[in-house]
Amino acid sequence: MGKLVIVTAPSGAGKTTVVRHLLKTFDCLAFSVSATTRKPRPNEKEGVDYYFVSRGQFSQLVKEQAFVEWEELYPGQCSGTLVSEIERLWAAGKNILFDIDVKGAANIKKAFPEHSLAIFVKPPSEAVLFERLRRRKTESEESLGNRISRAKIELTCEKEFDIVLVNDVLQIALKEAEQLVGTFLEKDK
Repeated sequence: MGKLVIVTAPSGAGKTTVVRHLLKTFDCLAFSVSATTRKPRPNEKEGVDYYFVSRGQFSQLVKEQAFVEWEELYPGQCSGTLVSEIERLWAAGKNILFDIDVKGAANIKKAFPEHSLAIFVKPPSEAVLFERLRRRKTESEESLGNRISRAKIELTCEKEFDIVLVNDVLQIALKEAEQLVGTFLEKDK
């Protein structure tokens, strides 16, 4: 059984940037691709960024207990981590890196407490986070409002995770993430 590095944060805090950096830095890490019912964003690729499935397919996978964790993030939009994805990556001899929502991260940490490091990426302030979300310009006003509401709740969850990484100056946050993950991967080798 390999190790799990779980990176979580409210949307817009920088978790995906941290994850991309860690993937470039550590050859022993492989990205866990989640299944989702949402439509692909520009430049997202099937099987690389997500497994894009219909609501019906997702419901069937839930019935089959195919997920380690899953949830309805927003009305009509579900995401989850497939058991088969974890098994596939461990069979390839990899440690697994997750870029995952806060609730899903907590559930994976509970499922694999001895094998995981859970990092909560925190923005320097709510105001900075909300400005980052607005600057993306990938959301409708309603969708943006939903993300901001959810982010306010998720920001209160940082104590559930092993490490809080403040993403104020990106290069510093990336270096700190590198050090944390490097230490974790070397432990118990």
